Amino acid sequence: MFKTVLTSFINPEHELCLLAKKINWDKLEKEFASLYGTVGRPSIPIKTIVGLLLLKQMYSLGDETVVDRYLENLYWQYFCGEVYFQYRLPFDPSDFVHFRHRIGKEGMELIFKQSIDLFNKDLLCKEIKEVRVDTTVQEKNITYPTDCKLYEKTIANCKKIANTEGIKLKRTYTREIKKLRYQLRFAKRPKNFKKLMKAQGKLHRIAIKIYNDLVTQMNPIPKQEYYEKFAILYRVLIQQRDDKNKIYSIHEPEVLCIAKGKEHKPFEFGNKSSFAYTRKSGIIVGAMAIEDNQFDGHTLQPQIDQVKEFTGGKVKKAIVDRGYRGKDKIGATEVIMPNARKKESYYKKKQREVLCRSRAGIEGLISYLKHDHRMLRNYLKGTAGDEINTLLAATAYNMMKWMRLKRQEIFIFIFRWYYQTFNFVPVNIQR
Repeated sequence: MFKTVLTSFINPEHELCLLAKKINWDKLEKEFASLYGTVGRPSIPIKTIVGLLLLKQMYSLGDETVVDRYLENLYWQYFCGEVYFQYRLPFDPSDFVHFRHRIGKEGMELIFKQSIDLFNKDLLCKEIKEVRVDTTVQEKNITYPTDCKLYEKTIANCKKIANTEGIKLKRTYTREIKKLRYQLRFAKRPKNFKKLMKAQGKLHRIAIKIYNDLVTQMNPIPKQEYYEKFAILYRVLIQQRDDKNKIYSIHEPEVLCIAKGKEHKPFEFGNKSSFAYTRKSGIIVGAMAIEDNQFDGHTLQPQIDQVKEFTGGKVKKAIVDRGYRGKDKIGATEVIMPNARKKESYYKKKQREVLCRSRAGIEGLISYLKHDHRMLRNYLKGTAGDEINTLLAATAYNMMKWMRLKRQEIFIFIFRWYYQTFNFVPVNIQR
């Protein structure tokens, strides 16, 4: 009776209110209802947790900060399905982790499909004929890998396992490691190169001794989870400079070293993600995380298939850069890239140049995804985290774009009403 109703304070024409009405929440609740049981404590409402998951990505916030901001923002509470103003946190921030594990890649694809359905289907069917495709690197939340860092982390992991299992190591080498760490601190000076190699060799030998001591005392290994951990630690200790499929992070062993030819950043450590968006309207119609460091040309076919699955249209032209060279046609889709072709008419050459120049717009799109929608550094674990974060970033971009378009429509409506009423154009109106 005494609760504060949100609709009495907020503007119903606000873009977040319009977006909340446009999303098909019933479909999402029906799809995700099977992930929860009917016995025990009631689960968090699907609309609440999905809404906060989207707001987190749209406004580039963390799991903890988005829940705190939820209490301060009336529009966010309305977007998440609340009727009355809330004074308490809706759930613990750790529930985001459990929910992402529950829905997985398939659930995120359903949410991403909702962001595409926001736009006019007739417009999408026309726009989908020409799409721009490109790949980028989504960096993981790891430190820059070096052999010395990996050896130190191997030692730390071995000591942690020994403490957990109550095993007393023959030697811990605490003093020696402290001295070696100091020698490695100033290793980049030219005069210290020999000291670096000597200290790095000693640290490597100490890591091997501690690892062998732990494995010998634990034999047979009591838990299955230790098999995978020991396999990763063993690969760190035996890998060489020119080996393939190296381990760059112990807690993220799937991380790849990808070279995109950037002058300011020769190597990036993470995974490769591919995006496809329409040439004129700029709507993202395809987003996927790619396993392994594949050649860009091999990623085009699955990307086109994903666009067809989400939109139901046919892609006639895929506008790409020279990184996709190799094929001029994939199925019924023509691959357009800035390559000189023999016996090409002047008209077709100019037409291709216009399309290829428009492809550069995807670089700005990728920059927005990285800096505004949490793709600059991926904090979600494993390959599943790569897929979920890629799809979430694309979903957030589409929804923010839809809200900007709605804001412009409202501005144009007010502008026309002002002009018709007072019969002159207003000055200094800001968008």
